[in-house]
Amino acid sequence: MKIGVKSSESVTEFKYLGAAQKSQNCLHEEIKSEANSGNACYSSVQKLLSYSLLSKNIKIKIYRTIILPVVLHGCETWSLTMRKEHRLKVFKNRLMRKIFGPKRDKVTEMEEIA
Repeated sequence: MKIGVKSSESVTEFKYLGAAQKSQNCLHEEIKSEANSGNACYSSVQKLLSYSLLSKNIKIKIYRTIILPVVLHGCETWSLTMRKEHRLKVFKNRLMRKIFGPKRDKVTEMEEIA
């Protein structure tokens, strides 16, 4: 591309403020990338979240202040479909199960699947 007397290189993808910018807006890949970043962030605080002395509220605050901002970075530019929103909810639920363990039914003490 040439602007005036200067020419510049044309690229299909680059990182800006940590988010991948592409010539084709591929939200699926962006959400996948942010979820991977969230998993990496979780791994860095996994030992902290595994302490049984921390209350449930403290663990949720850690999730909201450390992990969630990494996952939602750049979300202001996303145009979500119901399917993409569902993928984000699945990621959140998976992470909550990692932090708190599976939910148990109080009557039968059996693990719930969903």
